Amino acid sequence: MTTAARWPSSASPAFQEPTWDLRLQCPQCGDALEQVAAGDAVRGCCLRCPGCLFLLPNENGIWKALPPDRESYFERFIKEYQAVRAAEGRGSQRSEYYLALPYRDLSGRNESQWAIRARTFQYFENRILPAIEAAHPVGMKILDLGGGNGWLSYRLALREHRPAAVDLLTNSQDGLGAAIHFERGLPVLFPRFQAELDRLPFADGQFDLAIFDASFHYSEDYGRTLGEAIRCLRNAGTVIIADTAWYPNNESGQRMLAERRQAFIAQYGFASDSVRSLEYLTDERLALLEKRFRLHWKIYSPFYGFRWAMRPWLAKLRGRREPSQFRIYVAEIEK
Repeated sequence: MTTAARWPSSASPAFQEPTWDLRLQCPQCGDALEQVAAGDAVRGCCLRCPGCLFLLPNENGIWKALPPDRESYFERFIKEYQAVRAAEGRGSQRSEYYLALPYRDLSGRNESQWAIRARTFQYFENRILPAIEAAHPVGMKILDLGGGNGWLSYRLALREHRPAAVDLLTNSQDGLGAAIHFERGLPVLFPRFQAELDRLPFADGQFDLAIFDASFHYSEDYGRTLGEAIRCLRNAGTVIIADTAWYPNNESGQRMLAERRQAFIAQYGFASDSVRSLEYLTDERLALLEKRFRLHWKIYSPFYGFRWAMRPWLAKLRGRREPSQFRIYVAEIEK
Protein backbone atom coordinates (compact mmCIF):
# COMPACT_ATOMS: atom_id res chain seq x y z
CA MET A 1 0.00 0.00 0.00
CA THR A 2 1.37 3.41 -0.98
CA THR A 3 1.62 6.00 1.76
CA ALA A 4 2.26 9.72 1.54
CA ALA A 5 5.80 10.96 1.13
CA ARG A 6 5.94 14.39 2.74
CA TRP A 7 7.71 17.19 0.99
CA PRO A 8 11.02 17.91 2.70
CA SER A 9 11.71 21.11 4.55
CA SER A 10 15.07 22.69 3.86
CA ALA A 11 16.78 26.03 3.71
CA SER A 12 17.62 25.23 0.09
CA PRO A 13 15.40 27.00 -2.49
CA ALA A 14 15.24 23.69 -4.36
CA PHE A 15 13.18 22.26 -1.54
CA GLN A 16 10.70 25.12 -1.21
CA GLU A 17 7.57 23.38 0.03
CA PRO A 18 4.44 23.93 -2.08
CA THR A 19 1.13 24.79 -0.49
CA TRP A 20 -0.52 21.43 -1.16
CA ASP A 21 0.30 17.78 -0.50
CA LEU A 22 1.33 15.36 -3.20
CA ARG A 23 1.61 11.66 -2.45
CA LEU A 24 4.58 10.28 -4.35
CA GLN A 25 5.55 6.76 -5.31
CA CYS A 26 8.54 5.13 -6.94
CA PRO A 27 8.29 5.38 -10.76
CA GLN A 28 10.41 2.25 -11.01
CA CYS A 29 8.55 -0.23 -8.77
CA GLY A 30 5.52 1.67 -7.47
CA ASP A 31 6.49 1.42 -3.80
CA ALA A 32 6.05 4.30 -1.36
CA LEU A 33 8.94 6.76 -1.09
CA GLU A 34 10.54 7.76 2.19
CA GLN A 35 12.52 10.79 3.21
CA VAL A 36 16.30 10.50 3.29
CA ALA A 37 18.08 11.86 6.34
CA ALA A 38 19.89 15.11 5.60
CA GLY A 39 23.30 13.55 6.25
CA ASP A 40 22.60 10.74 3.78
CA ALA A 41 21.40 12.90 0.90
CA VAL A 42 22.89 12.03 -2.49
CA ARG A 43 22.94 14.50 -5.40
CA GLY A 44 20.45 16.71 -3.59
CA CYS A 45 18.20 13.69 -3.08
CA CYS A 46 15.73 13.71 -0.27
CA LEU A 47 13.33 10.90 -1.20
CA ARG A 48 14.09 7.25 -1.91
CA CYS A 49 12.38 3.94 -2.47
CA PRO A 50 13.08 1.42 0.33
CA GLY A 51 12.30 -1.45 -2.03
CA CYS A 52 14.40 -0.87 -5.17
CA LEU A 53 16.52 2.00 -3.70
CA PHE A 54 15.53 4.43 -6.46
CA LEU A 55 16.56 7.98 -5.51
CA LEU A 56 14.35 10.96 -6.31
CA PRO A 57 16.64 13.99 -6.47
CA ASN A 58 15.56 17.58 -6.74
CA GLU A 59 17.80 19.54 -9.11
CA ASN A 60 17.17 23.26 -9.48
CA GLY A 61 13.61 22.82 -8.25
CA ILE A 62 12.77 19.93 -10.60
CA TRP A 63 12.10 16.43 -9.26
CA LYS A 64 14.00 13.95 -11.44
CA ALA A 65 11.71 10.92 -11.60
CA LEU A 66 13.26 9.07 -14.56
CA PRO A 67 14.82 5.71 -13.62
CA PRO A 68 18.33 5.26 -15.13
CA ASP A 69 17.20 2.80 -17.81
CA ARG A 70 14.43 5.15 -18.98
CA GLU A 71 16.85 8.06 -18.92
CA SER A 72 19.00 6.12 -21.38
CA TYR A 73 15.95 5.17 -23.44
CA PHE A 74 14.89 8.79 -23.93
CA GLU A 75 18.39 10.26 -24.26
CA ARG A 76 18.44 10.42 -28.06
CA PHE A 77 14.83 11.59 -28.28
CA ILE A 78 15.47 14.45 -25.85
CA LYS A 79 18.66 15.48 -27.64
CA GLU A 80 17.01 15.54 -31.07
CA TYR A 81 13.78 17.13 -29.85
CA GLN A 82 15.69 19.93 -28.13
CA ALA A 83 17.73 20.52 -31.29
CA VAL A 84 14.56 20.89 -33.34
CA ARG A 85 12.93 23.19 -30.81
CA ALA A 86 16.05 25.36 -30.58
CA ALA A 87 16.15 25.64 -34.39
CA GLU A 88 12.51 26.73 -34.31
CA GLY A 89 13.45 29.56 -31.96
CA ARG A 90 11.56 28.36 -28.90
CA GLY A 91 11.89 30.22 -25.64
CA SER A 92 13.37 33.51 -24.53
CA GLN A 93 15.58 35.09 -21.91
CA ARG A 94 12.77 37.44 -20.94
CA SER A 95 10.07 36.62 -18.41
CA GLU A 96 7.60 38.72 -20.36
CA TYR A 97 7.68 36.14 -23.15
CA TYR A 98 6.50 33.32 -20.89
CA LEU A 99 3.98 35.42 -18.96
CA ALA A 100 2.25 36.35 -22.24
CA LEU A 101 1.72 32.73 -23.34
CA PRO A 102 -0.40 31.36 -24.93
CA TYR A 103 -2.07 34.59 -26.04
CA ARG A 104 0.99 36.25 -27.57
CA ASP A 105 4.32 35.02 -28.89
CA LEU A 106 6.54 38.00 -28.11
CA SER A 107 9.44 36.37 -29.95
CA GLY A 108 7.45 36.46 -33.20
CA ARG A 109 8.99 33.15 -34.26
CA ASN A 110 6.11 30.71 -33.75
CA GLU A 111 3.07 32.95 -33.84
CA SER A 112 0.86 30.62 -35.89
CA GLN A 113 1.33 27.70 -33.48
CA TRP A 114 0.72 29.84 -30.42
CA ALA A 115 -2.42 31.22 -32.09
CA ILE A 116 -3.75 27.64 -32.18
CA ARG A 117 -2.77 27.07 -28.54
CA ALA A 118 -4.45 30.34 -27.55
CA ARG A 119 -7.75 29.50 -29.24
CA THR A 120 -7.76 26.03 -27.74
CA PHE A 121 -7.07 27.39 -24.27
CA GLN A 122 -9.68 30.14 -24.58
CA TYR A 123 -12.29 27.60 -25.60
CA PHE A 124 -11.27 25.31 -22.73
CA GLU A 125 -11.24 28.18 -20.24
CA ASN A 126 -14.60 29.58 -21.29
CA ARG A 127 -16.61 26.54 -22.38
CA ILE A 128 -15.27 23.47 -20.56
CA LEU A 129 -13.42 24.42 -17.39
CA PRO A 130 -16.23 26.34 -15.58
CA ALA A 131 -18.45 23.24 -15.40
CA ILE A 132 -15.60 21.16 -13.96
CA GLU A 133 -14.67 23.92 -11.50
CA ALA A 134 -18.26 24.07 -10.23
CA ALA A 135 -17.74 20.66 -8.63
CA HIS A 136 -14.49 21.82 -6.97
CA PRO A 137 -15.15 25.19 -5.29
CA VAL A 138 -11.84 25.15 -3.38
CA GLY A 139 -9.76 24.40 -6.47
CA MET A 140 -8.44 21.24 -8.09
CA LYS A 141 -5.28 19.18 -7.99
CA ILE A 142 -4.33 18.98 -11.66
CA LEU A 143 -1.83 16.92 -13.63
CA ASP A 144 -0.34 18.94 -16.49
CA LEU A 145 1.04 16.06 -18.58
CA GLY A 146 3.61 17.19 -21.10
CA GLY A 147 3.71 20.59 -19.45
CA GLY A 148 6.71 21.97 -21.38
CA ASN A 149 7.71 25.38 -20.07
CA GLY A 150 4.74 25.38 -17.68
CA TRP A 151 2.50 28.00 -19.26
CA LEU A 152 -0.67 25.91 -18.77
CA SER A 153 0.17 25.18 -15.12
CA TYR A 154 0.73 28.90 -14.65
CA ARG A 155 -2.68 29.78 -16.10
CA LEU A 156 -4.38 27.14 -13.97
CA ALA A 157 -2.55 28.32 -10.85
CA LEU A 158 -3.84 31.84 -11.51
CA ARG A 159 -7.33 30.35 -11.26
CA GLU A 160 -6.36 29.04 -7.77
CA HIS A 161 -5.91 25.43 -8.82
CA ARG A 162 -2.96 23.27 -7.75
CA PRO A 163 -1.17 21.95 -10.83
CA ALA A 164 1.86 19.69 -11.07
CA ALA A 165 3.77 19.93 -14.36
CA VAL A 166 5.33 16.80 -15.88
CA ASP A 167 7.65 16.66 -18.87
CA LEU A 168 10.81 14.99 -20.18
CA LEU A 169 12.52 18.28 -21.02
CA THR A 170 14.12 20.25 -18.19
CA ASN A 171 16.06 22.95 -20.07
CA SER A 172 15.61 26.61 -19.22
CA GLN A 173 14.38 27.70 -22.65
CA ASP A 174 11.62 25.30 -23.58
CA GLY A 175 11.46 22.76 -20.75
CA LEU A 176 10.47 22.71 -17.10
CA GLY A 177 13.43 24.90 -16.16
CA ALA A 178 11.78 27.82 -17.97
CA ALA A 179 8.93 27.78 -15.44
CA ILE A 180 11.03 29.87 -13.05
CA HIS A 181 9.81 32.90 -15.03
CA PHE A 182 6.31 32.30 -13.62
CA GLU A 183 7.56 32.96 -10.08
CA ARG A 184 6.90 36.62 -10.87
CA GLY A 185 3.16 35.98 -11.06
CA LEU A 186 2.63 33.35 -8.36
CA PRO A 187 3.08 33.26 -4.58
CA VAL A 188 4.54 29.73 -4.84
CA LEU A 189 5.75 28.05 -8.02
CA PHE A 190 3.95 24.83 -8.90
CA PRO A 191 5.97 21.58 -8.51
CA ARG A 192 7.71 20.19 -11.61
CA PHE A 193 8.65 16.61 -12.38
CA GLN A 194 10.84 15.16 -15.08
CA ALA A 195 9.00 11.90 -15.65
CA GLU A 196 7.74 9.53 -18.29
CA LEU A 197 4.01 9.81 -18.87
CA ASP A 198 3.72 6.02 -18.67
CA ARG A 199 5.47 5.86 -15.26
CA LEU A 200 4.29 8.76 -13.17
CA PRO A 201 5.73 9.26 -9.65
CA PHE A 202 2.33 9.84 -8.05
CA ALA A 203 0.28 7.58 -5.82
CA ASP A 204 -3.17 6.44 -6.93
CA GLY A 205 -6.36 8.47 -6.88
CA GLN A 206 -5.31 11.97 -5.81
CA PHE A 207 -5.87 14.30 -8.79
CA ASP A 208 -9.16 15.83 -9.95
CA LEU A 209 -8.11 16.59 -13.50
CA ALA A 210 -5.42 15.34 -15.91
CA ILE A 211 -4.68 17.34 -19.07
CA PHE A 212 -2.65 16.32 -22.09
CA ASP A 213 -2.12 19.60 -23.92
CA ALA A 214 -0.26 19.09 -27.23
CA SER A 215 1.39 16.03 -25.69
CA PHE A 216 -0.76 12.89 -25.95
CA HIS A 217 0.52 12.12 -29.46
CA TYR A 218 4.04 11.53 -28.10
CA SER A 219 2.77 8.33 -26.51
CA GLU A 220 3.99 5.00 -27.87
CA ASP A 221 0.93 3.22 -26.46
CA TYR A 222 -2.21 5.30 -25.97
CA GLY A 223 -3.80 2.72 -23.70
CA ARG A 224 -0.81 2.59 -21.37
CA THR A 225 -0.44 6.39 -21.27
CA LEU A 226 -4.12 7.09 -20.64
CA GLY A 227 -4.32 4.28 -18.10
CA GLU A 228 -1.48 5.78 -16.08
CA ALA A 229 -3.22 9.15 -15.98
CA ILE A 230 -6.48 7.49 -14.92
CA ARG A 231 -4.64 5.64 -12.14
CA CYS A 232 -3.67 8.99 -10.64
CA LEU A 233 -7.22 10.41 -10.83
CA ARG A 234 -9.83 10.28 -8.13
CA ASN A 235 -13.15 8.61 -8.87
CA ALA A 236 -15.20 10.94 -11.08
CA GLY A 237 -12.01 12.75 -12.08
CA THR A 238 -11.71 14.21 -15.56
CA VAL A 239 -9.20 13.59 -18.32
CA ILE A 240 -8.72 16.00 -21.24
CA ILE A 241 -6.78 15.61 -24.49
CA ALA A 242 -6.19 18.80 -26.48
CA ASP A 243 -4.12 19.87 -29.49
CA THR A 244 -3.26 16.38 -30.70
CA ALA A 245 -3.77 16.01 -34.43
CA TRP A 246 -6.85 14.08 -35.57
CA TYR A 247 -7.25 12.53 -39.01
CA PRO A 248 -10.42 11.04 -40.49
CA ASN A 249 -8.51 7.92 -41.51
CA ASN A 250 -5.26 6.16 -40.68
CA GLU A 251 -3.87 6.55 -44.21
CA SER A 252 -3.75 10.34 -43.93
CA GLY A 253 -1.94 10.09 -40.61
CA GLN A 254 0.64 7.70 -42.04
CA ARG A 255 1.22 9.97 -45.03
CA MET A 256 1.79 12.86 -42.63
CA LEU A 257 4.40 10.84 -40.75
CA ALA A 258 6.24 9.93 -43.95
CA GLU A 259 6.26 13.56 -45.10
CA ARG A 260 7.53 14.75 -41.74
CA ARG A 261 10.34 12.19 -41.61
CA GLN A 262 11.55 13.30 -45.04
CA ALA A 263 11.35 16.97 -44.05
CA PHE A 264 13.27 16.38 -40.81
CA ILE A 265 16.01 14.43 -42.56
CA ALA A 266 16.37 17.20 -45.14
CA GLN A 267 16.46 20.00 -42.55
CA TYR A 268 18.09 18.44 -39.49
CA GLY A 269 19.83 15.32 -40.74
CA PHE A 270 17.72 12.93 -38.67
CA ALA A 271 14.14 11.62 -38.81
CA SER A 272 13.40 12.30 -35.12
CA ASP A 273 11.80 8.89 -34.71
CA SER A 274 13.98 7.27 -32.06
CA VAL A 275 10.82 6.97 -29.95
CA ARG A 276 7.92 5.45 -31.87
CA SER A 277 5.33 8.04 -30.96
CA LEU A 278 1.86 7.41 -32.37
CA GLU A 279 1.60 11.09 -33.37
CA TYR A 280 -2.12 11.36 -34.19
CA LEU A 281 -5.63 10.27 -33.30
CA THR A 282 -8.42 8.74 -35.38
CA ASP A 283 -11.99 7.87 -34.47
CA GLU A 284 -10.97 4.22 -34.35
CA ARG A 285 -8.19 4.88 -31.85
CA LEU A 286 -10.52 6.98 -29.69
CA ALA A 287 -13.18 4.26 -29.78
CA LEU A 288 -10.67 1.65 -28.60
CA LEU A 289 -9.81 3.84 -25.61
CA GLU A 290 -13.48 4.32 -24.82
CA LYS A 291 -14.07 0.59 -24.80
CA ARG A 292 -10.96 -0.26 -22.79
CA PHE A 293 -11.57 2.27 -20.02
CA ARG A 294 -15.39 2.33 -20.14
CA LEU A 295 -15.54 6.05 -20.75
CA HIS A 296 -17.35 8.36 -23.15
CA TRP A 297 -15.55 11.14 -25.00
CA LYS A 298 -17.25 14.50 -25.25
CA ILE A 299 -15.74 16.09 -28.35
CA TYR A 300 -15.40 19.85 -28.75
CA SER A 301 -14.30 21.66 -31.91
CA PRO A 302 -12.90 25.17 -31.34
CA PHE A 303 -13.02 27.56 -34.28
CA TYR A 304 -9.52 28.40 -35.49
CA GLY A 305 -10.51 30.86 -38.18
CA PHE A 306 -11.83 30.66 -41.75
CA ARG A 307 -8.40 29.99 -43.18
CA TRP A 308 -8.01 26.93 -40.97
CA ALA A 309 -11.55 25.77 -41.77
CA MET A 310 -10.82 25.93 -45.51
CA ARG A 311 -7.76 23.69 -45.31
CA PRO A 312 -9.57 20.40 -46.08
CA TRP A 313 -11.23 21.87 -49.15
CA LEU A 314 -8.01 23.38 -50.47
CA ALA A 315 -6.15 20.11 -49.89
CA LYS A 316 -8.78 18.22 -51.87
CA LEU A 317 -8.63 20.71 -54.76
CA ARG A 318 -4.83 20.41 -54.89
CA GLY A 319 -4.82 16.62 -54.64
CA ARG A 320 -3.05 16.53 -51.30
CA ARG A 321 -3.70 14.43 -48.22
CA GLU A 322 -6.32 15.57 -45.76
CA PRO A 323 -4.83 18.00 -43.23
CA SER A 324 -4.96 17.43 -39.49
CA GLN A 325 -7.69 18.84 -37.32
CA PHE A 326 -7.55 19.77 -33.64
CA ARG A 327 -10.33 18.91 -31.23
CA ILE A 328 -10.70 18.70 -27.47
CA TYR A 329 -11.66 15.36 -25.91
CA VAL A 330 -13.12 15.29 -22.40
CA ALA A 331 -14.13 12.24 -20.34
CA GLU A 332 -15.17 11.72 -16.74
CA ILE A 333 -13.61 8.65 -15.17
CA GLU A 334 -15.72 6.26 -13.14
CA LYS A 335 -13.69 3.70 -11.19
